[in-house]
Amino acid sequence: MGKKSVNSAPIEHKREWGKVSSISQAIYRARIWDYAIVRISAMILMAIFAVWAVTMPLDGTEQLVFGAGMFICGLYLRRYLGTYITLALVALSVIASTRYLFWRATETLNTATYIDAALSIGLLASESYAWIVLLLGYFQTAWPLKRKPISMPDNQDNWPTVDVLIPTYNEPLNVVRLTVLAAKQIDWPANKFKVYLLDDGKRDEFKKFAEAIGVNYITRDNNNHAKAGNLNNALKQISGEYVTIFDCDHIPTRNFLKMSMGGFMVDPKLALVQTPHHFLSPDPFERNLGVFRKVPNEGELFYGLVQDGNDLWNSAFFCGSCAILKREALDAVGGVATETVTEDAHTSLKMHRKGYTSAYIQVTMAAGLATETMSAHVKQRMRWARGMVQIFRTDCPLLGSGLTIAQRLNYTNAIFHFLYGFPRLFFLLSPLAFLFFDNYIINAPAGVIAAYAMPHLFMSFMTNSRVQGEHRLSFWNEAYETALAWFIFWPTLFAFINPKSGSFNVTAKGGFIKEDFFDWKIGLPYIVLLVLNFSGLVLGIGKLIWWNSFEWGTVLINLIWTSYNLMMIAAATAVVMEKKQIRKSWRIESSLPAEVILPDGKALTCHTQDYSDGGICLILTTEEMKLFEGIKHTQFVLFRGETRYTFPALVAGMFGNKLALQFDDFSLKQEEEFIGATLAREGAWDNWMKHSDEIDHPLTGLKQIASFSLLGVSRVFAAVKKGLL
Repeated sequence: MGKKSVNSAPIEHKREWGKVSSISQAIYRARIWDYAIVRISAMILMAIFAVWAVTMPLDGTEQLVFGAGMFICGLYLRRYLGTYITLALVALSVIASTRYLFWRATETLNTATYIDAALSIGLLASESYAWIVLLLGYFQTAWPLKRKPISMPDNQDNWPTVDVLIPTYNEPLNVVRLTVLAAKQIDWPANKFKVYLLDDGKRDEFKKFAEAIGVNYITRDNNNHAKAGNLNNALKQISGEYVTIFDCDHIPTRNFLKMSMGGFMVDPKLALVQTPHHFLSPDPFERNLGVFRKVPNEGELFYGLVQDGNDLWNSAFFCGSCAILKREALDAVGGVATETVTEDAHTSLKMHRKGYTSAYIQVTMAAGLATETMSAHVKQRMRWARGMVQIFRTDCPLLGSGLTIAQRLNYTNAIFHFLYGFPRLFFLLSPLAFLFFDNYIINAPAGVIAAYAMPHLFMSFMTNSRVQGEHRLSFWNEAYETALAWFIFWPTLFAFINPKSGSFNVTAKGGFIKEDFFDWKIGLPYIVLLVLNFSGLVLGIGKLIWWNSFEWGTVLINLIWTSYNLMMIAAATAVVMEKKQIRKSWRIESSLPAEVILPDGKALTCHTQDYSDGGICLILTTEEMKLFEGIKHTQFVLFRGETRYTFPALVAGMFGNKLALQFDDFSLKQEEEFIGATLAREGAWDNWMKHSDEIDHPLTGLKQIASFSLLGVSRVFAAVKKGLL
């Protein structure tokens, strides 16, 4: 198991309600836990109790009472703060879920016919997968490390040399130039710092741009191994002690290296420091559902919690961008991995096998562009899923040498996360077996099924809300997986059969969506699932009222299950209606001190409302706004510390107390200065994704998904009516 750092003290959950449990404090502070015999004895007693709680035989009524008692205990515990209280909830959830699965495996399989057996075993396999992922997820996230940055030594003579690599293939220059201009301004000694633009597209305009701003340009005569090959080609031509990699749309802040490099100065085995991937534009879920910056996005759970959990066990892994790698470690593993299409995670796995350590710093110091369409999002996730399965097949973390048990479990969980395609589809279709064909997938009375299933479901929802609530709202994970399950299933299946199949595909960035449209190629599986589940619902209502009323409990359970599936499928369908997006660049809300200059040279102090790389909006008083009537040309001032930067602008509009300015023929130097004062300034993204302080409540998340399901149905009907299908 990985070593705990000095920063591994219990992290208290920040909640508006409840108090830190005095019991939790007493347990943590008790000196008796310093004795190994006490810890071992406690673990043995807990294991004995857990086995007894999972396997003790109970009839339906007794199980209902037992499950209700666990749920009431969970409701009581969740009122209190503290990591030990969270661990107690995790323990209750694990017992409830394991007890359910044990009962399912030993008492409920239906093997009357081959079809019954296939369906019953298929559902049990899907539930077993969900149980494994649940347990691994708890292990991974129950105690995040929350590592703090380590300051660099005062004497810069001892600072190492760093090469910044920015790989690009087919992205437009207007996307790439922002990253390169920001990277050039990273605060590091000039004689120990170089920026390289790695152009696999072999484009003259990129070469001329690099020459104009004074950064290095590298290309090659082939595109072998895609991004990994591009990086490895550069490694042959550079000599820095450390390599920093940014995807070409990830704009770094000036303090990136100063905040991230300190750990290398104190840990000679540290090979990787990873920081969050943050996106200044909405992904398809956020844009098409209208929830950008209102709910945590899909990636926030990983970068806000999972990587911090990995870090406790020395399992934080490379994510392809916004990271620093030690050149010595890269050379030791033969450079960036080329055997799979997820070269990043595979590279860090190789480093961990060699005994190197990694670190994760949850400070957002770069921002990029999210996928712009559901189609692009699906292709990206398919590549990730295929690559992780390729790792499992070619370099399985459960096998081989060099990894701790915790590292093996955390890498395995990262891989298993992408295997949800088949289980999710099986869950979406399972109740239809009874509603359509009267197949009993679970061979047990309806009341007993409910008595075992409800504690498992309720405790897992409650505990995950506690563990993940700041980073993902309840039921959103089911919606994400439902939306991607069909597309994830196939590449993972083929990668299991042939791990060398498939190729690297670049995620498109910087595009436009001229008009609303329904993406029928992506939406067709959802529509088929909608029709099937709606048909099952109608048939089930008929069974409940007329011809199967004698087993109303079984019918009712399957109707509830089907209704839940319909809600998730319809919500996924809502995302497939792509909303118009014609912005050249995204406006970023930020209140920065500024000045605007009148024609007579007088400067008015103001602040920004938002900005982009093409314009800026300033907030003035109503009286000050009158001074700009009839003015077409002006200047505005932004600050970086004590330095003032003046920029030319055109007055694009006046709205109340808001003055909209359009940039007027920036020089390359002015463009660089503007990026330095805005996108690349220190702390640019510190408060960007701060959501409401309201604590996640599962019912609230359920209501949100339900509302989006109605939106999805209405969008399908609207698309049919308009002929968009």
